[in-house]
Amino acid sequence: MGDDSAGGTALFVGTVRNHDGGADVDALGYSCHPSAEAEMRRVAEKVVAEFPVRALAAVHRVGDLAVGDLAVVVAVSCPHRGEAFAACRKLIDDLKHEVPIWKHQTFSDGTEEWVGA
Repeated sequence: MGDDSAGGTALFVGTVRNHDGGADVDALGYSCHPSAEAEMRRVAEKVVAEFPVRALAAVHRVGDLAVGDLAVVVAVSCPHRGEAFAACRKLIDDLKHEVPIWKHQTFSDGTEEWVGA
């Protein structure tokens, strides 16, 4: 993420919570469509086109995760902190809305829920 022209780097780390919607989460898994990597690249390219990005990284895990595990990490470096924060927020928001990644949650009461599917 280093670039001598970047004065600010913003980082977002998403972790698996122990609750969702008032229910206790016991387990969580992510799955994705085969196009997810290409869609993530497309989302990143949109952010680069909109902001003066000097460096960008985005990773989203798939498979079974435990409470407290890292699920997604995005980082953006720009000349100024305001741009870096705005670009990082757009990157994570668009990734969550546009990349075909689905979350399967299992709750402590035995119920299950698919999110984003």
